[in-house]
Amino acid sequence: MRSSLPAAQRVAPNSRRNQLPVLARANRVLRPDDFRQAVRRGRRVSTAHAVLYLYPRPASEPTRFGFIVSKAVGNAVTRNLVRRRMRAVAHDVLPSMQTGADVVVRGLPGVDQVPWQTLASELTDAMSTGAMSTGRPRA
Repeated sequence: MRSSLPAAQRVAPNSRRNQLPVLARANRVLRPDDFRQAVRRGRRVSTAHAVLYLYPRPASEPTRFGFIVSKAVGNAVTRNLVRRRMRAVAHDVLPSMQTGADVVVRGLPGVDQVPWQTLASELTDAMSTGAMSTGRPRA
């Protein structure tokens, strides 16, 4: 028997599916040229498990996040798990960040073994450190 409700309405109200953090398209770095520009010219902030590249943009534009997780981190399932975790941190930090920046987060090998609280605090601290710096992008 087919349900008369669309799939989105059939999900239980307490389902994890309704709570997944999603970055809006406007808040994602999508083009390879934008990734390249942030990595090559952005300010680099390193943590034990990730490297963040912060590249300033006009203040009128929204902050965007991009994620790089190489095969050195693990197989496809592991890389996607790491990317989802980093995206969730970005989703939580986004409202408190200033507008007008591209933030590219590169996950380093071993990031898949880090507990959630450690990863979240590392990335949050690194983003606030990089956002507060007044340094211009590298030439």
